[in-house]
Amino acid sequence: MSIWILSNCVFEAMKFQGFWRSLCAVSGGSLATYVGLKVLERNQERDGYHGGHELISSSGWSHDWDQRKLVHQKISNQGSFEAEPEAVALRHIVLVRHGEYNSSPDGGHLTELGRLQAHRTGQRLHEMGVTWDHVVASTMSRAQETAMIILKQINFDPLKMKRCELLPEGTPCPADPPQNRSVESVEQAFRRDGPRIEAAFRRYFFRASPEQKEDSYLLLIGHANVIRYLVCRALQLSPDAWTRFSLHHGSITWLTVWPTGYVTMRCLGDAGFMSISELTHRRPKANVK
Repeated sequence: MSIWILSNCVFEAMKFQGFWRSLCAVSGGSLATYVGLKVLERNQERDGYHGGHELISSSGWSHDWDQRKLVHQKISNQGSFEAEPEAVALRHIVLVRHGEYNSSPDGGHLTELGRLQAHRTGQRLHEMGVTWDHVVASTMSRAQETAMIILKQINFDPLKMKRCELLPEGTPCPADPPQNRSVESVEQAFRRDGPRIEAAFRRYFFRASPEQKEDSYLLLIGHANVIRYLVCRALQLSPDAWTRFSLHHGSITWLTVWPTGYVTMRCLGDAGFMSISELTHRRPKANVK
């Protein structure tokens, strides 16, 4: 697949997220910033896309990984906007993997143990004592079922939860070391899933705008491959390292985005609130008769 074709795929994936991003940008950030972001998305289509690898700097941490300064610079050069005030708020992004599930054509349903894991996770999130500003879940059945159980524990209105078509499970990019699959199947899966999952990163990972004065908490409920890729991208690690760590069902990963552009990880795959007997990370094996 050529870089130009892949670029078009990414832009199409980013376009159908536009309405949600528009509301977020206009209500939680300045209109100028939103316009700038749309200009940058157009530039990404023109310049080509490299699966996020172009954002991994070999010379050290890039503080402008979300291109906030670049957006402001482009807008300021037009001479129509004043200097943007400094941001002060933190954005906490908590990612939860769904509970254990059995396979089915619609994405799988939670097992009895999976429902217990989701309950334990919900209790743990409740104990954090924070106010959840947004809860977003993958559209796959196992993630939706996990979310419904968690929402009861954290007292979050199910009608306010968003269902995101960018978050379902998939192959975000070729892995290093390679997966135990044929090169053809990996390439096909990546072409199908990669641009969508990268678009999920760009939708949910960014610094708070200067208009946001209080710290915010976003809860994303999804899948292991997607979460692992998002972690690598957020920490500016090579995205192809996503298979080098595993996540338990119902585990919690917590990332914090600072106003400076720095990103820290509070925990990765935390499942210490479950007993050893409740820990799983693979689907249960089918009984062979």
